[in-house]
Amino acid sequence: MIKNLFALGLLGTFVFSASAEDYKPELFSSIKPVYSDDFSSGEIDLDHWQIRQNSTWVVKEGVLTGSQSSKEFQEKRIAAGDKAHAGLKPVMWLEKVPENLVVHFRLRYDGKEYHRKFPLIDVGHHVNTIVFGKGKTTLNLKKNTKEIVIEKQFLPLNEWVDVTIELKKGAMLLKVGDKKHLFEDPLIDMVGQQQIDFKGLDFGETMIDDVEVFEGVE
Repeated sequence: MIKNLFALGLLGTFVFSASAEDYKPELFSSIKPVYSDDFSSGEIDLDHWQIRQNSTWVVKEGVLTGSQSSKEFQEKRIAAGDKAHAGLKPVMWLEKVPENLVVHFRLRYDGKEYHRKFPLIDVGHHVNTIVFGKGKTTLNLKKNTKEIVIEKQFLPLNEWVDVTIELKKGAMLLKVGDKKHLFEDPLIDMVGQQQIDFKGLDFGETMIDDVEVFEGVE
């Protein structure tokens, strides 16, 4: 079910309703359900989720949980000169999402400290890259063609947060807990890149739960 999906301005928090009809999108006139997963089955739906870099993913106590790859895989990739794809961090793709996107999920990135480029959420593979840092949040567009920096820390480490993203061509709305920001730029879109990438921290864990994907209707 949708959790924490409607902003109450007086309280400054997002309280999520129990049905898609109750959520009022800001970039669209309405939304249509596309996909949801609360991982209560105990299995990873490989029709929609793709494990990357041989990182380790399991459903643990109803939560999709990721960690680093095996030491053997890491050693092999590093020896081949490909440390960037050695699975030091958990990486997962959620595929088959619409170009006009509204998505909500609960997320937790665990690790010792922020990295310059991680943790992140890619909305479209290397297209709209949201990098969460200490004291700032950065949107990198089209493989660093353009960078937009917000001097505000949106996502804390080692804590569960509710995340909602709305995206259409030219605009992306990011909500994390009681914070939100509207990015507007002609480079924002998901044409041909209809997936969401989750990339955590080296040797840390990533936890994902209560995922709901909708198509935005203008």
